[in-house]
Amino acid sequence: MKNVFVVVVVLIFFQSCIPLRVAPNIEDYKITKGKTFKRGLPKQRVFVFEDPKNESEFYNYINTKFQLYNADVFDNVPFFINNTPYYFSFYEVEKKDKSIDILSPTLGVLANRAIGSENNPSDFFNEQPKLRIDGNYYIAINAYDESGKDCLDKKSLSRPLVLNYLRALKKEYLATHNYNEVLFKN
Repeated sequence: MKNVFVVVVVLIFFQSCIPLRVAPNIEDYKITKGKTFKRGLPKQRVFVFEDPKNESEFYNYINTKFQLYNADVFDNVPFFINNTPYYFSFYEVEKKDKSIDILSPTLGVLANRAIGSENNPSDFFNEQPKLRIDGNYYIAINAYDESGKDCLDKKSLSRPLVLNYLRALKKEYLATHNYNEVLFKN
């Protein structure tokens, strides 16, 4: 009996969920092809970072910072580096972690049999596997020049300049809570 108890306790402390899909954990940012990160994104490279804020916060930030007045906020947002015009489009992306809990139903079956409730086991312990879904949110930014060439491509001459700009934009977004503050910064 002690061996069975030890086995049950060990099983409880082990991971009881089998991951079906795991969203990436991005520390700072990541440059990747849009289509490989999430279906529906452009083929060009995108600057991706995790968004800890609420939905549409980045939209509000870009709308306020660039004074777009809710017109063309997602696409072709102009910015200048050394008086050279560039543009970016951004996408608010959700990637989900999916896992299935198989230990709880197994323990439910064992518990139901132990107490002798085989007639209607759902009254006491749940025997159905549970699918857990947790959402992770990301901002993906696609930057390009006037001719539409990808500025985040490894061969692009403007890549270092645009990367510095996007890093600063991300840092400012994450640090700012009242987006009207960005209007008063230089």
